[in-house]
Amino acid sequence: MRWYVSIGAVLVAGVLAGGDVAGFAAPGVTGPGPGNKASRQLAEKESAASVDVELILAVDVSYSMDLDELAIQREGYAQAIVSKEFLQALKAGPNGKISVTYFEWAASTDQKIIIPWRVIDGPESADAVAAEIMKTPIRRASRTSISGAIYFAMPLFDENPHRGLRRVIDISGDGPNNNGLPILAARDAALEKGIVINGLPIMVKEPSYSTMDIDNLDYYYEDCVIGGPGSFVVTIKDRDKFKEAIRTKLLMEVAGRVPEPRFVPVAEKEKEPRVNCMIGEKIWQDRWGR
Repeated sequence: MRWYVSIGAVLVAGVLAGGDVAGFAAPGVTGPGPGNKASRQLAEKESAASVDVELILAVDVSYSMDLDELAIQREGYAQAIVSKEFLQALKAGPNGKISVTYFEWAASTDQKIIIPWRVIDGPESADAVAAEIMKTPIRRASRTSISGAIYFAMPLFDENPHRGLRRVIDISGDGPNNNGLPILAARDAALEKGIVINGLPIMVKEPSYSTMDIDNLDYYYEDCVIGGPGSFVVTIKDRDKFKEAIRTKLLMEVAGRVPEPRFVPVAEKEKEPRVNCMIGEKIWQDRWGR
């Protein structure tokens, strides 16, 4: 049975109260029991960690994103980072701080770091990161390579001087992979390194032949993009909810858990084939033959 999260039902209080991880967890992932190897490894990791999470924000700037969406996206991340809910969740963590980097991506060879690794540990550092996000000129570029974004993100963790309890890649985008290596290979490479991938599929426009939009981008992200313990998708289907969705997602990632949302079963979807993870490449080939 497939489940999805209703954004409006996600409560900030639930994040801060410490509910168990739900969302779309990777199959077979179990929590460590007392005295076993996993428990010892977790204890060693916690003792070495200086931040609660190493968070990479990978933001789509392909031409399918209009200028208004790009502006709202920028504002959404900047406002979420300085929000009182975010700062409260930050302080609730065992270290009370996170390490974050923010980059924009489009084609497989087009990634630009906007914010190098920075520690956010309170209002002052949050304000500095938000201001830097907002002052960077908005740009757009060709093609959509989610796989390229993942491959670009993975080595960034090795460059981060701050060890975290968790490593998370947060990908936002409004279309499927249509450039670079297949998405499943990239996702699996990240999961092998213990990296969690979360998704923010943007579905505020009706699918159009002039773009690479698909009807069920949320299912594509669920089936083909996200992965790892506690991984989840927060879907944006209403332009007015754009900033709220970004804030909700960041709160989940900082807290390392999902609150008690209203889960909605969609049993009838189980009878349909799962989304084709090569759908973006297929659409591109059918339309442009290359």
